[in-house]
Amino acid sequence: MQQLKILKRKEVKQLLAKIKEQWGYSKSLDYAFLRSSKDKIYIVNKDFAKIDISKLKIDKIGLYFCTVVNKNEIRLSIEGSQIVGPYATKNIIELSRSEMKEWLQGVNIEKDVREIGGFAIIKYDSDFMGTGKVKEGKILNYIPKARRIKISL
Repeated sequence: MQQLKILKRKEVKQLLAKIKEQWGYSKSLDYAFLRSSKDKIYIVNKDFAKIDISKLKIDKIGLYFCTVVNKNEIRLSIEGSQIVGPYATKNIIELSRSEMKEWLQGVNIEKDVREIGGFAIIKYDSDFMGTGKVKEGKILNYIPKARRIKISL
């Protein structure tokens, strides 16, 4: 079982700087941040940081916020995109209704988004639906299989 580690102030600052760099998000996030051994970041109420978790065997707690990819990129979870998205100023891709339906089914979307590199927040109307990796004229879909929706088109 993996062990969670509470991030120190400096580590949180680095994480928030990366989020600002990727999406132009500059608000503060008033949470305690925990990192799993698989580089998944969870957020919890700051009071949680007062608890000594060193003797506890927990691998997840709180809200799954993002994953640190290749030590220098952030891939927001669906919920993470819903927290960051409304205040993000760049790297947001708006989908059409038909693209949104495909996205929710887990399909990679072919779209000309050359001005965006790396991970982008996916949006339809006023809804934020996670992040996708822009690569070679496609947006790679990271929606987990368990969360995909079956839609008859």
